[in-house]
Formats: sequence, structure tokens, C-alpha cells
Amino acid sequence: MRWRVTGQIIILNGAPRSGKSNIARAIGESFDGPWMNLGVDSYEQITPPRYRPGIGLRPGGERPDLEVFVPRFYAALYESIAAHSRMGLNVVADVGHHDAYSKPLGCLVDCTRRLAGLPVLFVGVRCPIEVILQRRAASAAGKGYVTGTPGEPAPLPVRLWQDEVHRPGIYDLEVDTSLLSPTQCAEVIRVGLMQRPRPSAIERLTQAAK
Repeated sequence: MRWRVTGQIIILNGAPRSGKSNIARAIGESFDGPWMNLGVDSYEQITPPRYRPGIGLRPGGERPDLEVFVPRFYAALYESIAAHSRMGLNVVADVGHHDAYSKPLGCLVDCTRRLAGLPVLFVGVRCPIEVILQRRAASAAGKGYVTGTPGEPAPLPVRLWQDEVHRPGIYDLEVDTSLLSPTQCAEVIRVGLMQRPRPSAIERLTQAAK
């Protein structure tokens, strides 16, 4: 059976602790219809522990042994997102795309191609590094977060995420979670769904890679 209406897809891209998960939760709670959350946290739960963090592998090229799997993990995730949309289900996915591995993997462009022809809103979730550090400090207990020092308060992995996650920075819209609450970000995104630019960010990303 084929559904006549494809589900809407919202991709939230940003650094860890930027507030993506809270926005995804706000979307699921306030938008009409079912919104399936297929983001990085959900995907990590089905990734075998020895291959984690999987698609959450941070910038820096420190785990080339795991990098070989990352393109396939991302491809499988985005194929699943596309399949849900084709079944008429809305999807919100919070991810942290970057290409700062030991060598470029080109995951973002490959993923955008897998969503070709589907309704996608690509959202950049920004947050100043000072606020991210505050959030990490507040929730660091028992979670194994890398912490800074008095002389270097922002650890290298945190700085790398901040520098790399928004390259090339092509989005349909952006939100700043230091200025807006998750609910307010969701409302900005709701408006963005009605006023999306043409060509879309997904189309521009695909075109830029040619």
C-alpha cells in the first residue's frame, strides 16, 4: 500500500548540548500528527556498544577504526527517515553533522541525496560555546563529559564541535537556543514549514557538491 501524502521531515543539526533534543521533544508534543524521533540519541540505542558513539563520533579523527562504519550508519539512518516519510509519517531527527574525521567522508551530501523529492526542512541549531559549557557543567556528573581547566575552560572536543558542525552552514532556517526556549524554537520552525525558501537547503547542498 502506498500513502498519498508524504510525511514532513525536520533535520536539526548542531553541536552536543546545543538543545536539539529539547526542540525535537517540543515538536513531538506540540505539532499536529505523529512525529517520529529518529535522531542521534535514538540511533545510538540500537548501535552495538563497541561501535558507539556511531554517528555521534566527534570531530578530530581520533577513532579511524570506527570511521569506516559511520557512512553506512548515516546512510541507514537517512534511508529510515525517508521510509517513514514515504509511509506518511512525520520525522524529526537531531544530528550533529561534520566532516572532520581522519579523512573526509562526505556523509552530509550523501544523506541529502537520500531525501531527494521529500519535504525536508534543514534547521541549524546554534548556541554560543559559553552556554554549551554551562550546560555541560550542569549535567556532567556521571556522564563522562570532557571537562576544561581554569586555563583552558573549553576542551578541544567542544571547540571542534563548535567549529565543524555548521560547515558549510547551508540551512533553511536557524535558531539560537541561548535566546529562545525549546517551545519558542519549535514555533519558529512551525512558521518555517510554511515559509520555506526555494531552492531548499537540501537542494542547495546537493547542487553545491556537484
